[in-house]
Formats: sequence, structure tokens, C-alpha cells
Amino acid sequence: MPTLLAPPPPTTASPRRSFSASQSPTSEPPSVSFFGRTLTEYTQCFALDLPALKRRDVLDVAAGPSSFVAEACARGIDAVAVDPLYGCSATTLASHVQLDYGRMIAQMRAKPSLFRMRSFPSFDAAEADRRTAAERFLGDYAAHFVHGRYVGGVLPRLPFFDDSFDLVLCAHLLFIYAQRFDFEWHVAACRELARVSAGEVRIQPVCGADGKPYPKLAALRKELRAGGIESEVVRVDYEFFIGSSSMLVLKKGSS
Repeated sequence: MPTLLAPPPPTTASPRRSFSASQSPTSEPPSVSFFGRTLTEYTQCFALDLPALKRRDVLDVAAGPSSFVAEACARGIDAVAVDPLYGCSATTLASHVQLDYGRMIAQMRAKPSLFRMRSFPSFDAAEADRRTAAERFLGDYAAHFVHGRYVGGVLPRLPFFDDSFDLVLCAHLLFIYAQRFDFEWHVAACRELARVSAGEVRIQPVCGADGKPYPKLAALRKELRAGGIESEVVRVDYEFFIGSSSMLVLKKGSS
């Protein structure tokens, strides 16, 4: 099994003081689902060592209504989330949750053969867990958006300075929506994730919604390597649907 790249020692600067709130995305990406997960599921799909992340700066990109940031901050992790919909009212986000969760869960139930759900005993349990995540997120968003815990922003241009975070996470965006984003967008998004990271970037999963591997992964890794970004495909002890048992780990090479 490949060895995970080690993050650097924790930095003294907080990302809450190092993002540019005035920077805004220049274009909107294709529509993606506003769907989220809990810290427990993040721990599994990203192979996180939670005690080692205490007092580290962690960014969750395209976080949606995930409760990772709320739960991580409660554990002493300096976590921040970024998403295109942040900046909307909590009421508006709750409406997105209601619509997208109903649609996404119906789609999952319609294709049960695609799902492994090693972490859940049933679709009902998975649905309850995801809805719990959304409830925690909405409460935390209402309380802490004003404190900079939730930041509006969209790939491939994030409103943070270089090397702001010890660890950057991105779940269920890049390769899941490979048919909606072209190759150049994927390269730009990966470069941007690496730009704001002083340590690792972890992207999960490395397959499409049909479970098939991202077909241009080799070309993507080659392009990133040419720009000084090393990459590694790492297996994780997690598989919600077919093919979702690995993540792509990025790290800027030493100059």
C-alpha cells in the first residue's frame, strides 16, 4: 500500500485571517448536487487521523451541507469550508437540502446494484446519516458564517492565499462530474487546490458516478507533474458505491 504524504508542521497563521473575502468567482460551474456527509464518513473516505489534525488548518472544498467542519471545529481542528452556495441564507440552503436530498436519495435507491455501502447497513441508515449531517451543517452555518467558517467560492479560483491550509479536502466533485467538466478544468482545479495547500490535497473518489475510473487520470497526473505537483492514488478503507475506494493525493514538489 502506498505511503501517505506527510503534512508539514502546523502553521501559526490562521486561514480565517488569510482569505480575501472580496475575491469572487469569475464564472459559475455546471450545477452540482448540494449533498453532504458527516465527519465519520470523511474520516473513512479520506483516511483522516483526527488527533493529528488538532490545531491544524483544514479546508473542505465544495463542502455543500457536510457537517465535517462543524464537527471538526468542535474537536479543536481549525476547519473552514468553501462552496458556491455559501453566502445564501440558512433558509435558502435548507431549501436546497430538501430538494437535492430527495432527488439524490431517489436516484440511489433506483440503482441499488451500484452501491456497496460498507459503512451503512441499509439505504435507510445512509439517508438518516446524511440528513443528520445537513441538520448539523445548517445550525453551524447560521451561527458561524459571520465568523468566516463558511466562505463562498468556486473552483478553479478559491478566495484564499497560497499555502493557507495544512490539508485540503475535496469530496465527490471533480471526477464524479467528469462528464460536466472538461480536462482543462480538472487540471486548473487540481492546481488551485494545491496552491492553497501547504501540505496535502486529498480528492475522493477517483471515479465517475458509474464507478468507472476517471479516463484521463494518467494525463492529468502527467500535466500536474509538469507543473511541480506530485500525485499518488491511495486506497482507503471505504466504499459507498462501486469504485469509490481510492483517493488522489496531491502535494507540491520541493523547489
